[in-house]
Amino acid sequence: MSRPPLPPFTAETAAQKARLAEDAWNSRDPERVSLAYTEDSVWRNRAEFVSGRGKIVGFLKRKWARELDYRLIKEVWTWNANRIAVRFAYEWRDDSGHWFRSYGNENWEFDEAGLMRRRVASINDLPIAEHERKYHWPLGRRPDDHPGLSELGL
Repeated sequence: MSRPPLPPFTAETAAQKARLAEDAWNSRDPERVSLAYTEDSVWRNRAEFVSGRGKIVGFLKRKWARELDYRLIKEVWTWNANRIAVRFAYEWRDDSGHWFRSYGNENWEFDEAGLMRRRVASINDLPIAEHERKYHWPLGRRPDDHPGLSELGL
């Protein structure tokens, strides 16, 4: 199975890869998201270590059961050969109605078929008031005309 764009990445293909990842994560569909990763993909997400597609699906199911109304924006920080570094921010609320903006960085490493074999994510959560939210599009894919992180001052 191949997941274009393939390495080695350029500025354009790295940005395409980041947007495809953003779109998949905004679907909040763990099975769909997991298909971008190798069968034996290794993750560090915050302080949790996950290995393999099946564990990724389980992790994402738990995540989106807890992080409601999830909306994400990713932006490429840098790239080289088969690696991409992105920064991101996502907004979500808990089941008590408290809103958060989670900021972070991810380091990605891809195999020759364009599947991610390693994902290292560092994330911090900031409680925000509902009126401080910046992401108001309907759940799902961020509209093409919606500002990105830099345009939002994030």
